[in-house]
Amino acid sequence: MKISATWLREFVDLNVDNRRLADDLTSIGAGVEAILGQGDAAIFDVEITTNRPDEMNHYGLAREAAAIHDRRLRTIEPDLPKAARAAPIPIEIQEPDLCPRFTARALSDVRIEPSPARIADRLTLLDQRPISNAVDATNYVLWEMGKPTHVFDLDLLEGGKLVIRRARPGEILKTLDGIERTLTNDDLVVADARKPVGLAGVMGGFDTMITAKTRNILIESAWWDPITIRKASKRHGLHTDASHRFERGADFESTVVSTNRVAQLILASGGGKLVGDVVDAIAKRIDQAPVALHISEVRRALGEEPGISEILRILRSLGFEVAPETNDASEWTVEIPSWRLDVEREIDLIEEIARLYGYDRFPNTLPAYSGAVIELPDAKKEATVRSRLLALGYDETVSLSFASPEDGARFSPGLGIEIANPLSEEASVMRTSMVPGMLNMLTYNLNRGNDDVRLFEIGNVYEFLADRPLESKRGSFGATGNVLAPGVYQPARPYSFFDMKGDIETLLEVFDYPSVAFDAHAADYYHPLRRARALLHGATVAQFGQIHPDIAARRKLRQDVFLGELYLDQLYRHALRQPGYQALPRYPAVKRDFSFTFADAVRFQEIETAVGALGIKELRTLVPLEIFRSGTVPAGKYSLLLRATFQSQERTLREYEVADWSAEIIRRLEELGGSLRS
Repeated sequence: MKISATWLREFVDLNVDNRRLADDLTSIGAGVEAILGQGDAAIFDVEITTNRPDEMNHYGLAREAAAIHDRRLRTIEPDLPKAARAAPIPIEIQEPDLCPRFTARALSDVRIEPSPARIADRLTLLDQRPISNAVDATNYVLWEMGKPTHVFDLDLLEGGKLVIRRARPGEILKTLDGIERTLTNDDLVVADARKPVGLAGVMGGFDTMITAKTRNILIESAWWDPITIRKASKRHGLHTDASHRFERGADFESTVVSTNRVAQLILASGGGKLVGDVVDAIAKRIDQAPVALHISEVRRALGEEPGISEILRILRSLGFEVAPETNDASEWTVEIPSWRLDVEREIDLIEEIARLYGYDRFPNTLPAYSGAVIELPDAKKEATVRSRLLALGYDETVSLSFASPEDGARFSPGLGIEIANPLSEEASVMRTSMVPGMLNMLTYNLNRGNDDVRLFEIGNVYEFLADRPLESKRGSFGATGNVLAPGVYQPARPYSFFDMKGDIETLLEVFDYPSVAFDAHAADYYHPLRRARALLHGATVAQFGQIHPDIAARRKLRQDVFLGELYLDQLYRHALRQPGYQALPRYPAVKRDFSFTFADAVRFQEIETAVGALGIKELRTLVPLEIFRSGTVPAGKYSLLLRATFQSQERTLREYEVADWSAEIIRRLEELGGSLRS
């Protein structure tokens, strides 16, 4: 919201520059995001919270500035000439709960012409297009004191009266934007004796708008039920400056002064005269209940008492009326001003005191706590996983806990839990998998030119399994781009399936288990030839691989993307591995190489398991050195060169011992279908 610094200063004398004023307003909650322009053209770009419609204008912010600097706030008191005697305009309020107050007054013999330069220039600074002196007067008052008003061509109102009623189903109203709108019984309208002439609190009607031919004007200012205005605005797709304020709660007591202020501006620029007195129809009073303020409660909430005199100064400068309730001044009755609909409770008053007193003036203290901090059972394991992933070069991220039903069905076997009031259709169920969120974050980076990305996230997934809701701890990490960036001395090396498998193995190393098994039974949203899962004691603790080409194409991924999923509930069943120390052997190692031919169906894991079952304690390692296909190797088979390393901690090994162990290894590998190559 744009606010003119010069205009604001018309209501309060301040001896601080604009930068200091902007900082002061920001410190009490009216955040000034930027200062645009200089001198008389200086504009504050202010972020006003939705609960403070009283600040959405120059006078409201001037009130805040006056309270900060303890200055007097000038009042808005329109100076009007004596009105010609005339019968009052009849106003009939048929819906007092929706329109408890409606104020109007008439002008005659007005000239419709461009606004004076002062008015037009100020509206232009606020990105408002000047239209005419009559219309600009309503816009000027809106930005000056925050009260929406409207002007009708009085001669175009049939029957010489106004009726505030519900629209009749099927009635047509052509609004000022030139669009004909079909109304329903839920719409509240301002009507003349025959037809609607305005959608209440949202936009006026086209047929009674001010034109160059207008000579007689009716000015109106009302108070509308915020919920009714909000629903009408959404129903008709009309969000206006008026509806923006009315749906947040306008000032009930400002209808007369705003009407008179509009009249003053029109008369000053377009001549004419007042016709009759102001008509102020009050169908129902809206009075806010007073609030009791206890000094002891101020001290309890804020940690210290600013002082009774300072409390009274702050509240009174903001428009609150304060009267003592007891003789010792420890309890006060506070009357709430009509423009502060957000203040309802004692704690609201304490917040007003705190923000004007200055949050930076309160000492930093911790709340009293008599218990002890209890660490969650898996906190250390989770911290270790997070630390290891960071060390592997992944950056931690956080995504929404919501997903679309399509993503839930695509990436998880469980049923998603629907949200009663979702943010959107794309976020209407609780996430059943971490994969969609990780894919979205990787895609976001790729679409913005960040080609080398590694991310991870730890969180919960929520699903129905076996007809009951289940919350599970999961982790996910994704990578795309290069492992090694291109340089003068080396070409780029892209991230591959084996890089992710290595990261999985490095991550699992921190847990205590005898061995990990890998197989290809991963989810079908991974590439059929580049996917795997990791198992500990038969339970899946991770699955990973390259995203399936079909999914990559649908998401318009322009390079290979790899994802890993961690089933942390299963992984955390294993204790963390304790660091151990073993002295280097004093005796030499003996190495033997074996060249075998195996069928393609035989995996290295089967080979490793078979040899490990021999129980040769002196066998330190068994590693593949080379794999070869084609040539003299028959189709459907591959040649594998293995190296076994034998070593003892107690003595030098004998040649016959190594020969016996080698024979056992050969025999076991032949049982797997392998053929020893000469």
